[in-house]
Amino acid sequence: MTGQRTVQSRGGAAKARPALEPLSLSIVLPCRNEEANVERVAREALKVGRRLARHLQVVIVNDGSTDRTGAIADELARAHPEVRVVHHETGRGYGGALRGGFGAATGEWVFYTDGDGQFEMGQLEGVLPLLREHDVVAGYRIKREDPSHRRLFGWAWSRVVWVVLGLRVRDIDCAFKVLPCWFVQSAPLRASGAMISAELLAHAKRQGLRLAQVGVHHRARTGGRATGGNWRVIAKAMRELVGLRRELRAGPPRSGGPLRNKEQGPGC
Repeated sequence: MTGQRTVQSRGGAAKARPALEPLSLSIVLPCRNEEANVERVAREALKVGRRLARHLQVVIVNDGSTDRTGAIADELARAHPEVRVVHHETGRGYGGALRGGFGAATGEWVFYTDGDGQFEMGQLEGVLPLLREHDVVAGYRIKREDPSHRRLFGWAWSRVVWVVLGLRVRDIDCAFKVLPCWFVQSAPLRASGAMISAELLAHAKRQGLRLAQVGVHHRARTGGRATGGNWRVIAKAMRELVGLRRELRAGPPRSGGPLRNKEQGPGC
């Protein structure tokens, strides 16, 4: 593969950038009360993923949903062998949902996006070539189709992360990112809430992974209700951000603990 290079993992072992041809891909979809969206989004992931990847896995994380999200996800898993469902009996937050999905991933690359269907999966095809020269791709919303208060919070949060962590990322919380599976399963991730995106990119930067940013199209929600963007979520993210800054300044990262268990499969 052109542009292949190695980086040092947290444990010190050299890690080669995974191959793109043939592509081995896990698509992680965190969901909480997304019964109006989960089937459509998962089917879109299957359609796009089957076209792009030789090995495809779609991981639906049902994060303590109180509607039919879990039941719909289980129906999809019975119908499609590529689909894997991770159930959290109680909600663990956005970060906890992503960590659960990462732990179940078996592809060499992990693409995550939200289960609300606000991103068109087909955009992934145009993003993948960037991984020939970069280790991580982070999308930014060209035009964010959300209420004004959510757009304001997102703009302010990206700049706070820039100041506190030195991460110059245009849209830190844009849920359209591709990362190596070995990295998401070994990084010491602790955030349970919205700070998970900043935590991922901060540890990627620390390990010397190359980041590419790319504009992606965003669309309005057609069903369900957004759970982020309230003051409680923001306050929790700020506390976690301060904790991450202390951790990064303290020295080499400690182990975040295993993200997988025997029931979750062999991993990437």
